[in-house]
Amino acid sequence: MIKKILIANRGEIAIRVMHSCREMGIRSVAVYSEADRNSLHVRYADEAYLIGPASSAQSYLNIEKIIEVAKKSGADAIHPGYGFLSENAEFSERCKEEGIIFIGPDAYAIHTMGDKITARKTMLAAGVPVVPGTTEPITDLHEAVKTIKEIGLPVMVKASAGGGGKGMRLVEREEDIESSVQAAKSEALAAFGDDAVYIEKYINSPHHIEFQILADQHGNCIHLFERECSVQRRHQKVVEETPSPIMTPEVREEMGRHAVAAAKAVNYAGAGTIEFIADDNLNYYFLEMNTRLQVEHPITEQVVGVDLVREQIHIANGEKLRYRQEDLSQHGHAIEVRVYAEDTDNNFMPSPGKIHHIHYPLGPGVRHDSYVYNGYEIPIYYDPMISKLVVWGNTREEAVARMKRALETFKISGVKTSIPFLKRIMEADDFKKGRYTTHFIQNHREALKSKEDCSDTCVDLAAITAFVDFMKKREKAMPSPNGKATMSPWKIFGRKKAVTRL
Repeated sequence: MIKKILIANRGEIAIRVMHSCREMGIRSVAVYSEADRNSLHVRYADEAYLIGPASSAQSYLNIEKIIEVAKKSGADAIHPGYGFLSENAEFSERCKEEGIIFIGPDAYAIHTMGDKITARKTMLAAGVPVVPGTTEPITDLHEAVKTIKEIGLPVMVKASAGGGGKGMRLVEREEDIESSVQAAKSEALAAFGDDAVYIEKYINSPHHIEFQILADQHGNCIHLFERECSVQRRHQKVVEETPSPIMTPEVREEMGRHAVAAAKAVNYAGAGTIEFIADDNLNYYFLEMNTRLQVEHPITEQVVGVDLVREQIHIANGEKLRYRQEDLSQHGHAIEVRVYAEDTDNNFMPSPGKIHHIHYPLGPGVRHDSYVYNGYEIPIYYDPMISKLVVWGNTREEAVARMKRALETFKISGVKTSIPFLKRIMEADDFKKGRYTTHFIQNHREALKSKEDCSDTCVDLAAITAFVDFMKKREKAMPSPNGKATMSPWKIFGRKKAVTRL
């Protein structure tokens, strides 16, 4: 049985995994880069080890160093979290070779689902619907152009070896074909070291709907229903919710069966996500599989009542699934928003820096997964997501109102954040009514912009207030007029207490 787990990650997901470890009596090992010396996951772990400089390539992506620390610390398992090495088949295989349990699928499943072309072929063979498109990787520009003309515009050009929106281009006009294919190939080569692309027919009014699955090493597999992830910017999810506002019980059951079939097609073991793209009429197609824990997994935990990290550890221990499909149901509605340190009014520019003050929202049905604290300096080297705010309500209306309230009381000073932008999404009519697609942010760009118009008078008042605050603080810090140091309030309190006691 697993007794000590090394978490090969950082930030909120490292802490999230440690929470389950602590509840299960399993010791946790943190690894950190030089830029993360003061990170909360380092303080929260039972043990922590420095693994290299700030650069991800020299620290969190350094397989040899992480394996070395796992052996040194006596960890018998590694949880990769999400991102970094979580979908790296070589890392999964190295762990196996070294006798360390990798809390995730084996190299075969990661490799098969990681290569988009192979995944499409596998899904076709398993009877899972896929978007019409190519089934072989394309590296030649002229061949790509010819294929696009055969399929017909609009199409999506995607990196064969990638995901997360990188190496992806929507082509709607004939004159944009060559430039879009070249851009996708170039981005794919830089991100994944492979410039092969594939081409799919573009689905109009697309909805991004994904199914959470759990599978053990004994051939059992279940799904934990869907998540709606259509509010995106640059193909990155911003708001997720479950259940999907457009889902019907019949389609949910059918999609769930296809999600299980997709996982079984690669002998999957662990937690994973089958992503589908669906149109307004709920015609759906396989998009890709994420062979890891998703960022948005907390909303499934809130609605289904299953601790997914705990189940990952049970599966890695070789145990059978502790749930049957008929044991599971959805209760209520959950929404998650991703809070980024970024300037949403300046093309979502990252805004790293020191957090002067942070106040988390509280109250019933509010969950907060984060890793930042007062005085923490957000490094420039990693993803600027600093927090995941999750709410649960009996109904969707209740959950939306609760998220709006939570965002209003969520205060962070020192850096710019996406909190005001997220609040405007909650207030948008189309979102409140559940009528949105992956084009939501693009179609509501103007409405989602900041409406704050600070006039000259407003600027003057802010400057005067800051000056008065500065003068008061300086006055307090100065010595008393008689030349003696200002008496400490603790000393005054102690003297008063001594007199009272007499």
